Amino acid sequence: MNSKIKEYKYKKTVIEYEIIGEGMPILFLHGWGMDRRIMSGSFENVFHDINNFKRIYIDLPGMGKSVAGDVRNSDDMLEVLHKFALDVINEEFVLVGESYGGYLARGFVHQYPDLVKALILLCPLVFPGYRTGQVEELKVIKKDDNLLASLTKEQYDSFTYMNVILTKSVWNAFEKDILPAINEQDTNYLNNVLEGACSFDVDDIMPFNKPCLILTGRQDTEVGYKDQFNLINVYPNATYCTINGAGHNLQIEKPELFKCIVTEWLLEVNI
Repeated sequence: MNSKIKEYKYKKTVIEYEIIGEGMPILFLHGWGMDRRIMSGSFENVFHDINNFKRIYIDLPGMGKSVAGDVRNSDDMLEVLHKFALDVINEEFVLVGESYGGYLARGFVHQYPDLVKALILLCPLVFPGYRTGQVEELKVIKKDDNLLASLTKEQYDSFTYMNVILTKSVWNAFEKDILPAINEQDTNYLNNVLEGACSFDVDDIMPFNKPCLILTGRQDTEVGYKDQFNLINVYPNATYCTINGAGHNLQIEKPELFKCIVTEWLLEVNI
């Protein structure tokens, strides 16, 4: 399906985004230091079977092809995202957040709940900071030694940093949808400028009763899976699922299961 790549400007910030399809808007927020490919690479497999959504994949400010401008913290991120939603989407939409994007998504619901029709949280960050909360120790579930031996040191280090399934199919997805963002990161911005925490508790809200899907990996070394279970108190209409044998990149480590769960959930809630 044809896609349209566009730019949105707000103050000094420039967001590059991609629109695919027509129908109910669904906005995707990727994780820290990533770009929109980590979302579109996996979620577009879902929309092979469901064609009534307009998918809006963005590069967050300071990541991918987007320009940070004045964005220095997550409050600034939410301000830009709110303006983007009003100007570009201009109607209620489904919000999807992965990792840090899952933290931002909950911050968006905290601030602007009336704009969000439903919520998907993929391996969401619960507590801001590096590997905070109840995270898991790295435990490789499956590996292909011949593949690993064929990688350069840089490829090997990136691939084995958090993935728990180290096979050819996972490497192919990682190389296509994740590694380019790692290689193109603005490390100075991420390490020395951007503050990840919001000035408020994103989960200190009245229960959000609209549909929600929370997907976690049981071997997630970055955000874990145990703290996310408490989010069902904030989202009482949530489906919570922990996938065993998957880490922080569960969507590429368990792609068929990921596709099945998300597809069935979207069909069931009938957004």
